[in-house]
Amino acid sequence: MKMNEDFLKSMKEAFDLLRTKGPKEATAAVQRALAGSKADAGKVQTPPMPQSVNEWAQAWTQPQSHANAAPHAPAERTFDADTPGTFSTHTFSNSAGQRQYKLYVPAVYKSEPLPLIVMLHGCTQNADDFAAGTRMNEMAERHGFIVVYPNQSQAANPSTCWNWFKPADQQRDLGEPSLIAGITREVMARYRVDPARVYVAGLSAGGAMADVMLKTSPDLYAAACVHSGLAYGSAKDLPSALAAMKGGKAHRSRSRVEPQRPLIVFHGDADTTVHPSNATALLAGFDGGVTTLNPLSHAAGTASGQRACTVQRFVAANGAEAEYWSIHGAGHAWAGGSQRGSYTDPSGPDATAEMLRFFLAHPRT
Repeated sequence: MKMNEDFLKSMKEAFDLLRTKGPKEATAAVQRALAGSKADAGKVQTPPMPQSVNEWAQAWTQPQSHANAAPHAPAERTFDADTPGTFSTHTFSNSAGQRQYKLYVPAVYKSEPLPLIVMLHGCTQNADDFAAGTRMNEMAERHGFIVVYPNQSQAANPSTCWNWFKPADQQRDLGEPSLIAGITREVMARYRVDPARVYVAGLSAGGAMADVMLKTSPDLYAAACVHSGLAYGSAKDLPSALAAMKGGKAHRSRSRVEPQRPLIVFHGDADTTVHPSNATALLAGFDGGVTTLNPLSHAAGTASGQRACTVQRFVAANGAEAEYWSIHGAGHAWAGGSQRGSYTDPSGPDATAEMLRFFLAHPRT
């Protein structure tokens, strides 16, 4: 219906404004959307836009009314598919519950086993949104790999955030890790996947959950990418999650975990949602050596319209490698992403391309 389409367009505008300008402008957009929907009394009223890290984090765990939403999946948003492969919807269930997932199988899929990349979206996003913003389906067609996008359930988290900060969702074979690993194994069983080249990546809460998956299932994933996320074990509840996000003292109930698999980290140094200090926490243990590179100087970045960044390469005592891309002036968004998706920064370095380079250079051995 046209009213619904207009309302959804207004909400998308609000999220864009939150990312690019700030909460004041975003809240005004929400109020305009609500004012335009008053004529339809049968519609559910949308709550005000969160205006701080505290409000966003509280929305992760506080129950809300979603009378018009599906009970097990986020509200669907549709994006154009510009690539010739198959993008399909599936459902996985186990003792921890069920989750929908989107699967992209490129047209180049024939007889040779392909790599598999698991993509975990951030809060308020879904699989279609994340696919559009990261351009992963396009890259899958170009480079020859399968992509799976697990969808967080609105019933499990009102803002469709992965529950990275809950102890029940931080353990192997339990909670959300068991669902994500189960989805991964289901795709591996149904398609010809190279088991040595299975990777996991995510943004924000999805990035935090990607690190959970790498630490709890190193036998399944060859490497991980954490973009604007947090380290495994950095929170055990909402207060400690807030502390970690703000850059305060993070919860550390777990003993130091020796890195077993390679890791690539991207984080904007102007991120006010997840403090950049969380990138340092992610790289704890990779202290066997470090090399600093500057692929794009500040002057060159300004001249080209691209953000400057500093890249550090690390190695752990056991030989596991890591990269850290600190993106100067960038906020909480996927670097180099497409504006067709939310929480993207087109002016950043191409995180998708750099992540793929890193992944394909690090098969599981």
